[in-house]
Amino acid sequence: MCTVVPISLTVGANRIIPTVAIPHPLGNPALDEEGEFKLRYGLVERALKALSTKVEGQKVFE
Repeated sequence: MCTVVPISLTVGANRIIPTVAIPHPLGNPALDEEGEFKLRYGLVERALKALSTKVEGQKVFE
């Protein structure tokens, strides 16, 4: 999980999950509690999908 995808691509990460923003990579302080939960839940789901997906080379999981 990263906030700056081009850096992850440059260093050779094979599974890349873009996150929200540099100061708040796994959240958004402007959201209410329910919105924050949905955002984080979605990011974790995407990360688990990435871990369970066979990849050749680099892949960005949008």
